[in-house]
Amino acid sequence: MSPAPLTTLLAAAASAPLLFSTGVSAQNATSRAQIAMDVLQTWYNGTSGIWDTCGWWNGANCLTTLADFAIADESVNDAVVGVLGTTFKVATISNPIPERSGDEFYNITDGTQAGSPDAYQWMDGSYDDDAWWALAWIAAYDVTDDDEYLDLAIGIFDRLSHTWPSKCGNGGIDSDYSHVYVNAVTNELFFSVAAHLANRASDSQYYVDWARRQWNWFNATGMINENYTVNDGLTNDCANNGDTIWTYNQGVVIGGLAELHRSVSNSSNSSYLDMAEKIAKASIDELADDNYVIRESCEPDCDANATQFKGIFIRNLKLLHSVAPDDVYEKVIRACADSIWDNDRDEQNQFGINWAGPVSAIDASTHSSAMDALVAAIDED
Repeated sequence: MSPAPLTTLLAAAASAPLLFSTGVSAQNATSRAQIAMDVLQTWYNGTSGIWDTCGWWNGANCLTTLADFAIADESVNDAVVGVLGTTFKVATISNPIPERSGDEFYNITDGTQAGSPDAYQWMDGSYDDDAWWALAWIAAYDVTDDDEYLDLAIGIFDRLSHTWPSKCGNGGIDSDYSHVYVNAVTNELFFSVAAHLANRASDSQYYVDWARRQWNWFNATGMINENYTVNDGLTNDCANNGDTIWTYNQGVVIGGLAELHRSVSNSSNSSYLDMAEKIAKASIDELADDNYVIRESCEPDCDANATQFKGIFIRNLKLLHSVAPDDVYEKVIRACADSIWDNDRDEQNQFGINWAGPVSAIDASTHSSAMDALVAAIDED
């Protein structure tokens, strides 16, 4: 199906009342997430197509959060579909550096591209930003079955694939068009997008091959350290730089491994899930407090990027849990959601950076990140 006309969507976004009163007492995970969605949408800007108070790539994650919620709770489907359509129509005007979307920034010389011909409009020369939008449109496709969304994700992946291999030789992609840093998250995202497309695009084997190739390279780089947590990236000599163990670097890779396992589930090879379990449990040991609530090392003074990270971890932990259920994953998801509601919520039902409390540093990024945990907890009731 095609998204609704822009004028219709903008009018609806501007005039629609909240779905649920923020004064309603939340009795379960679903009603909590419904309240959280209403609050998140107070930041939504129907003209820019993203959420005020957070950035371009954060907007892709807000969109993914809403799409995941629509899958978990059909009662919000119509409202979420409207937001997806509005963002699809207008959000490219919010691309912070559209001049970096040209072919020269993606090493495209043959003029042939798969997927949507308009994919470049969503790309800004930061390859991780691009991949976040690819995952957002895959999530939108999961809600709507709209091929335009899937084609857009395919087009973004195709352009990114032209940047492979990275400056570190035999695989991977650099963090951006400047080709000076090879980091974990960009390569995990490229892997995860390929693995997601392997379960949705018509040419499944093409994306399975890409995902396997990328995973084999990533796994051999040393970014996964001896403790099975993921450091931030590689040095100029292409060795693990030992930098911060961010929550999202743990999350993106376990979600990609879960998706790749799904795409080859007719195989007896369980190595992808085995590695995902090692990373997930090592990450929980490293990043959870005594109450199983996930913390970021920068709290409470995280920058506008790190405020998004924990929700990404929980979102992907839930994805792994859906493929390979584990009591520990359930305990972490439930503990985070309960603590957010009890300890990290202000009088307007807004959520901050510190899930264990006290409430601080609230914006659309911190709120949507926390909402990821509330959505993940829905099936755990």
